[in-house]
Amino acid sequence: MPNYKLLFLSLCLVTFSLSSCLEDSCDETRTFIEFELLYAHPEEFRIAPTFQEERALETPGKIYYINDMVMINERYEGIHIYDNSVPSSPEKIGFLAIPGNLDVSVRGNLLYADSYVDLVTIDISDLRNPTLLSRDELVFSVYSWFTDDLGYYIGTKETNRVEERSCEDESVIFGSGRVFIDADGLGAFDNTAAPTGNTSTANEITGVGGSFARFSVIDNNLYVLNQRDLVAYSLTNPTAPVRTQTTTVSNQIETLFPYNEFLFIGSTDGMFIYDRVNPDAPAYVSEFIHANACDPVFVKDDIAYVTLRNGTQCQNFINQLDVIDVSNITNPTLIKSYDMDHPHGLTVVDNNLYICEGTFGLKVFETDDQEDIDDNKIGEIKDVHAYDAIALSSSHLLIIGDDGLYQYDSSNPAELEEMSFIQTKND
Repeated sequence: MPNYKLLFLSLCLVTFSLSSCLEDSCDETRTFIEFELLYAHPEEFRIAPTFQEERALETPGKIYYINDMVMINERYEGIHIYDNSVPSSPEKIGFLAIPGNLDVSVRGNLLYADSYVDLVTIDISDLRNPTLLSRDELVFSVYSWFTDDLGYYIGTKETNRVEERSCEDESVIFGSGRVFIDADGLGAFDNTAAPTGNTSTANEITGVGGSFARFSVIDNNLYVLNQRDLVAYSLTNPTAPVRTQTTTVSNQIETLFPYNEFLFIGSTDGMFIYDRVNPDAPAYVSEFIHANACDPVFVKDDIAYVTLRNGTQCQNFINQLDVIDVSNITNPTLIKSYDMDHPHGLTVVDNNLYICEGTFGLKVFETDDQEDIDDNKIGEIKDVHAYDAIALSSSHLLIIGDDGLYQYDSSNPAELEEMSFIQTKND
């Protein structure tokens, strides 16, 4: 699937409310880039998953780790799988093709994944012969624009065609299945997909994902996020998840982080906490409201770390880290906010906080003093693109970005040592 300029554009497309997207008038000439509208028809994605021996990593999304395997999402295409038993030399196993996939969570030999609007359960006991066990249709509503002939509107594809027009023309121009976007404004697009979660279970081995998780398997339940809703599934029969409750949380929920018996949900307007007293029906506990911003959450030792960043999806100009005391789960309290460059995903291990700063790289902070974190930066790597992180241990760190997957020996967090690098095809 090609590069998506989706977030801001799709809002304009769906609502046709162009007044907020355009300038009123001007007297200069601008270059417009043509984008083709993309659709996916159910008959094209409601198919069995397939295994491919060869598939280059091109547009990496989220990462997931289980049983010495690293899984890297190829946005909207499927999952690259690597044998990582030797981190200094990961070996490609192959590619699991799942149309419309962004997120996964694994329990034992069962992989749960989104496929555009559907949730699928796949048996991966034999990776080279995956078996589709069940499909729950119409779970995810992000692709809400549907036509019988074309299917679901899924985004746009940048073409090689450009046009020179007066900027008195509307900067988003529709016609014949095409859209023209003002080239000067492309820098505002954020390529991150909706926003896979840290998991635990007493029954079977599950994996661990990054802070942009939307899925989490905990014991006999699967939890997934759907724009506004937290959807709970019973895994009493793990091969066929059964929806038990759908709870509306907020307007745009993005990330899911389990901590103890609670679910921390990051949204564009706050952090929401639900309990699992009844695991089939999570109940609201409390919330912490912040400025409108993209919002991954990581919780450790009753401290929640929340990164807020600007971007088209988030419609704000804040780049900061919020440190929140959640020891009183019913009353989260801000300890302090810290200015950042452009923070994305994050992870905490021991007393070290790793923050992915997008094109600004990776930063490492000590967290002993929650009110003085910014003065305790102990490490930084500038020449990487850092989107999300997983700390597998105190000495093993995974970083994913547009250029690929980095693995670091983090025994000395002030001097990270690169162990290996899985590079994207285009870099």
